[in-house]
Amino acid sequence: MVKFYDVSMRIRENMIVYPKNPEPLIKRYSSIPQDKVNESLITLGSHTGTHVDSKLHIQKDADGVEALPLGSFFGKCKVLDLTYVKREIHREDLKDYQIEEGDIILLKTKNSKRGYREFRRDYVHVKLDAAKYLVKAGIKTLGCDYLSVKKFGGDDEVHRVLINNLTLFEGLNLAQVPEGEYTFIGLPLPISCDGAPARIILIEN
Repeated sequence: MVKFYDVSMRIRENMIVYPKNPEPLIKRYSSIPQDKVNESLITLGSHTGTHVDSKLHIQKDADGVEALPLGSFFGKCKVLDLTYVKREIHREDLKDYQIEEGDIILLKTKNSKRGYREFRRDYVHVKLDAAKYLVKAGIKTLGCDYLSVKKFGGDDEVHRVLINNLTLFEGLNLAQVPEGEYTFIGLPLPISCDGAPARIILIEN
């Protein structure tokens, strides 16, 4: 029997968001029985919950989500269990894994184990040496389990190195996913924008 993992954060009001980002609003404007159908207005930031970044996120005039390669949304995926890492992911934490060109790599850390009830500024993040290592390895997609891959309030070079060389998904919830290989399906909304919410599914191989 095929096993599926939905590693997307559920979009709802009062969910955690990155500081200074807008909180989601879901407002019903048509309701049964007064109306024939239920319909709602949804307002949310482009980097809400599980989402993808684009070059437009870090550059004034650059391609948005609509230009990301479709091939980076699907393929063989490796979940790396880095839950032992205290705060920073370095090259040394990755070098013993078999990371190959064209891989999709998902970093499972204690962020997932802590849950997402409130924003934590001390989340586990990727350092520049690890980012460069992954780019040099030739992976096509990276996923991290918090709302940002870089250190809170800093390490902007990490963002630039990753976004300019691969497809970056942030905000995955990997709490229930064991380390191993999976098939990755991650589909962001096709919005001409700097980022977009995404639904990400892992299929156990």
